[in-house]
Amino acid sequence: MDGILLINNPAGYTSHDIVGIVRKKLHTKKVGHCGTLDPDATGVLVVCVNKATKAIQFLMSDTKVYRATLSLGKSTDTYDASGKILEEKEVGQISKAQVIDVLNSFLGKSKQKPPIYSAIKVNGKKLYEYARNGEEVEIKERDIEIMMIELIDFSNNEIVFDVKCSKGTYIRSLCVDIAKKLGYPGHMSHLERRQAGRFLITDCITLNVIVGFWYNKYYTQKMLRNGWKLLENDDYSLHSIDDALCGFPQLKLDDPTPVYHGKQIKSDLTGQVAIYDNQNHLLAIYESTGQGYLKNVRGLW
Repeated sequence: MDGILLINNPAGYTSHDIVGIVRKKLHTKKVGHCGTLDPDATGVLVVCVNKATKAIQFLMSDTKVYRATLSLGKSTDTYDASGKILEEKEVGQISKAQVIDVLNSFLGKSKQKPPIYSAIKVNGKKLYEYARNGEEVEIKERDIEIMMIELIDFSNNEIVFDVKCSKGTYIRSLCVDIAKKLGYPGHMSHLERRQAGRFLITDCITLNVIVGFWYNKYYTQKMLRNGWKLLENDDYSLHSIDDALCGFPQLKLDDPTPVYHGKQIKSDLTGQVAIYDNQNHLLAIYESTGQGYLKNVRGLW
């Protein structure tokens, strides 16, 4: 069984939890996801199974679309609602126009400082490990891009907005930065990933469809506590790797021998290119050398 599962990740489950569940259910160790979700976040989790794990590196860089809720008036050490409150301030009058102006100021490319409570590694150690141990660590800013940001609602000191962003963007940090520009402490109180690459939340299945009644009591009890009805059927389907990579330029070869030997291919195509044989079998991902050739990046046959 090879392909991609689209799961609507419920709150309270880490991406690692979901991967463990899928491994148990499908009886395979070759399972990986294409972008971590925080335990309190929900929404699209792209999970690759068996041969599809070879495509993870190409799907990780996909843009993401989120719906976030920013609560003004309180900041926390984790930048979300689960953290320890660091600062409180009464929120005064803020107009909708002010909020829109501040949101729009984040459009485009910029630098962002990730939260200390994150899994980014510095000197072989995750940032959240430094935070939990009370250790100082330098957090370097990262290049990000906001392609779209739109106000959905503003009431009761809460700002709900949609944002389309590049790989590596922390919405928690974005919320904190928005609050600072408005002159207040703030934190992210809710987050839903609504799109990952070409996959929408409406394409996803719920976790209960994947799990069924299986023997791991830990997950079964955890799901029941969260109100999930467990099903016995396997009413789910896998998306193909071709489906996930359909946005890539494509090159069809009558003689795919060079691909099997990892050799370069003459072509004026640019960027990353999906290589197929004449029977429409996906063989590999190549990328432009900039000199009229494509070089092998990853075989997928």
